Amino acid sequence: MGKTTGFLEFDRKVEAYAPVKQRIKNYKEFTVKMPESELKDQGARCMDCGIPFCHSGCPLGNLIPDFNDAVYRGKWEKASEILHSTNNFPEFTGRLCPAPCEEACVLGINEDPVTIENIEKNIVETAFEKGWISAKPPLNRTDKKIAVIGSGPSGLAAAQQLNRAGHLVTVFERDAKPGGLLRYGIPDFKMEKSVIDRRLEVLKEEGITFKCNVHVGKDIMANELKQEFDAVILSGGATVRRNLPIEGADLKGVVQAMDFLSQNNKRVDGIQDLGEEIKATDKDVVVIGGGDTGSDCIGTSIRHGANSVSNFEIMPMSTPERPKDQPWPFWPMRLRTSSSHKEGAERFFSISTKRFIGDENGNLKGLITSEVEWIKTPGQRPQLKEVEGTEKEWKCELALLAMGFTGSETTLAEQFGVELDQRTNIKASEDNYQTNIPGIFAAGDQRRGQSLIVWAISEGRQAAHHVDKYLMGESALPLKGDGDLPRV
Repeated sequence: MGKTTGFLEFDRKVEAYAPVKQRIKNYKEFTVKMPESELKDQGARCMDCGIPFCHSGCPLGNLIPDFNDAVYRGKWEKASEILHSTNNFPEFTGRLCPAPCEEACVLGINEDPVTIENIEKNIVETAFEKGWISAKPPLNRTDKKIAVIGSGPSGLAAAQQLNRAGHLVTVFERDAKPGGLLRYGIPDFKMEKSVIDRRLEVLKEEGITFKCNVHVGKDIMANELKQEFDAVILSGGATVRRNLPIEGADLKGVVQAMDFLSQNNKRVDGIQDLGEEIKATDKDVVVIGGGDTGSDCIGTSIRHGANSVSNFEIMPMSTPERPKDQPWPFWPMRLRTSSSHKEGAERFFSISTKRFIGDENGNLKGLITSEVEWIKTPGQRPQLKEVEGTEKEWKCELALLAMGFTGSETTLAEQFGVELDQRTNIKASEDNYQTNIPGIFAAGDQRRGQSLIVWAISEGRQAAHHVDKYLMGESALPLKGDGDLPRV
């Protein structure tokens, strides 16, 4: 497997970025592709370890050592076959996944882990370039019809898997184009939307039907879908945003991050009718929330031409190293610095926003913060305490709330009669992804709560297996870590 001494001979290397001054002038992806020889060297670093913990670190169970070895040996088409056997959309995960597989890499115990994500991205890009990825419609069709509600990565993965089993699949999307948050939440500088469109063409050629601008629950009712389809998968995501219930939260200029990002993605796509404009141009911007969404707001604000961008995080600053209480191979809560952070934002930790300040016209002009500390008591949850005498006023004309999601919208679930958990996620069995209503299944963030793209794809694949089994009595569709063995 790979080169026996590769991890001793080659250092970890990832794609370089275009210079900041160059890349912030547009919304294009800005990574610089590595030469094939260097990619082979990176594949050679895979250790042939006794137990590849990267398998368990990946929610999809990707066969990572196998495709690393194929890359090292220059067998790119084989690498693509291996990668696609467990992952429907490696072009998404290769760009956007935080790579839990790398944190679980055995080499990462005392060295830099293998660059699994970058290798994955280059495998799928090579496959598209060489024409190895093409539509593979099923040879035979069943008479079963399935509705997939939501066209994010979970819904798309479920749709492709069930189509491979020969079923007739229709994907319903309330927005103008499929993709969910991949299209309307992820900035183009992280993933250009042509990446989604080329894969959608493959799915359409394979026989999947897409119905966009159709809001299930409004334009078409749950009972209609129950009558028309043999099974339904609810994969609409966790879209209810977390608010900041403080004084001044209703001021003009206090904006949910997803409203800001979605509008900008539509602007980049050439859509003219965007409603009330939300732009950071010439403004002092504060992004509240230190996760990926906050990072995306930073990069977008800088490209708008913001006067300044500050990023607030209520948690204390982590260390770049793995914390001692989060040992390998577990996912560590370490300090992560994105490309957007490096483009000109200033980050502040252990800081809480107390109230927003408006002018006489109801426009945001500033905010008040205080420093906080977390008091830890054995056996209890940490308690947040304000540090006395640390109040500070900040100039701010645009505050972007990037504090995550609290659950999924409930209207559709109520129409179908499915049970919800305390976080308004749909209750669906871990054993078969089916809700309390026979024939109604759930997958992705709408089932498990806000999570990663790689988890969404995994959920879609798992749900597809169980839907197929529900309809046919058995299923050859793979579960986690298995290769694709469709029935037809």
